[in-house]
Amino acid sequence: MTTIYHNPRCSKSRQTLQLLEDNQIEVDIRLYLQDTPNMDELHTLLSQLGCTPLELMRTKEALYKELGLHKDSSDEERFQAMLDHPKLIERPIVIHNDKAKIGRPPESVLELFK
Repeated sequence: MTTIYHNPRCSKSRQTLQLLEDNQIEVDIRLYLQDTPNMDELHTLLSQLGCTPLELMRTKEALYKELGLHKDSSDEERFQAMLDHPKLIERPIVIHNDKAKIGRPPESVLELFK
């Protein structure tokens, strides 16, 4: 099973989904802005991605600064911000066989299928 954390308003997310479809990869689309991941799912994503909470966040979003987040914010603060404001979660994320990749650039997700 392959899942994409997708935001249809994001060009990279649309490009990544199209790339998967062009490669005949059946994908479950999770509209994560409406179906927000819970804390356990965020922890699982981090493990699958092999990254930190900071690396999972869209730090250039105005909301990041508005919430008072910065490079020295705690992981707890970052998790809470992503739970409360899922638009701060980097996108798109493709999950396949318990591994995940952020689709930036979109072609990077194809590594999951080698």
